[in-house]
Amino acid sequence: MTTSARAEWRSFWFLPIAAALGYSTAVLHTYGIGPFMAPLAQEFGWSRAQLSIGITIAGLAGALFSIPIGLLVDRLGPRVVGLIGVVLMTGSFALLSTATGNSTNWLVLWSVIAFANLWLQATVWTSAVASRFETARGLAFAVTLSGASIAATVFPILGTWLIGNHGWRTAFLAMGGIWAAVVFPIMLIFFRGARDQGRKEQVAPVDSSTIPGMTVTEGLRTPAFYKLLMASGLFTFTALGIIVHFVPILTDAGTDPLAAASIASLVGIFSIFGRLGTGLLLDRFPAHWVGAAVFVLPIVACALLFLDGSNAFNQSIAAAIFGLTVGAEVDVIAYLVSRHFGLKNFGVFSGAMIGALALGVAFGPLGAGAAFDRYGSYEQFLMLTMAFMAVSSLALASLGRPQFGARDRG
Repeated sequence: MTTSARAEWRSFWFLPIAAALGYSTAVLHTYGIGPFMAPLAQEFGWSRAQLSIGITIAGLAGALFSIPIGLLVDRLGPRVVGLIGVVLMTGSFALLSTATGNSTNWLVLWSVIAFANLWLQATVWTSAVASRFETARGLAFAVTLSGASIAATVFPILGTWLIGNHGWRTAFLAMGGIWAAVVFPIMLIFFRGARDQGRKEQVAPVDSSTIPGMTVTEGLRTPAFYKLLMASGLFTFTALGIIVHFVPILTDAGTDPLAAASIASLVGIFSIFGRLGTGLLLDRFPAHWVGAAVFVLPIVACALLFLDGSNAFNQSIAAAIFGLTVGAEVDVIAYLVSRHFGLKNFGVFSGAMIGALALGVAFGPLGAGAAFDRYGSYEQFLMLTMAFMAVSSLALASLGRPQFGARDRG
């Protein structure tokens, strides 16, 4: 680590940690809903697809409004937007305790969550961190985005324990309240980017003509754009479909609910290693090969669950593999976008990929639930996941050498 990188960490070590906790709140609904599926289905007689529709609503809202939220962050600063988002998100998740079993009521509750989630998009956290970290920005981003790993580790166990001891209604209220009590004070004290200092900083204007990168038209004409778009969408559609339903997949195989939640928490633990490890690999090896390897790994996990999903060892290895990949996919896509299209229009190209990722998140859990409702098991969705992962991996492997970035050879 260089002297300037050390200086950045000495001065602002607390910011990526606070941002990580904020980002974990953004996926409270994604990683927190799994333990609630069985008790809700039992009480209301709902299908898995009905239970998953809320994540679809939130994902679609994120895909549609990512650019307006980015503009809001530029106008108000990430601190204000993030603080509002934490309050809205934890409160709206707690409101799920008021579900009546009426489909309209369920859709309204998830529409509130979708609105709250808009205030917590990755742009909020990375904007603040980028304003403080230049030399060590990659590692700072990795720490920030590991907030999703914290969520995937904590929420399944916390939710399962609360449901088992207090019932699902109290569990919704408690999860929202506990996370607000943990995150909001830390955010209030430590989450402050350069734009949140209460003073205007004089920044020299940047001549965009000197920034290396493709124009939007040039990028849209390249096969790389569509390969990355396809890989992004297919990966999150299947990976998030499996992860959101991971606890039900294990319990359907005969695993005790608390044991299933404990195994599912391995997704979060290993996603931390996956995110940080992938960042190191991207700096040392051709990124398209790193990405292809990351995207092919879930095939092994699905095969283990498909062949003997009741085996605790297979379940644990599968959870670890999914964690390694889910902790890395955003990093891989963002890195490849910067290398293949440059930074001139990075926001446009990365925004397109975020949209594809969001659509995958929106429809993946719904697709997994629909597959279960149709066939009575998740085996068909596991097979679909293996096929889609293979296509995504091949798409990244075929990208070839990028135009921007000498370190990415081959």
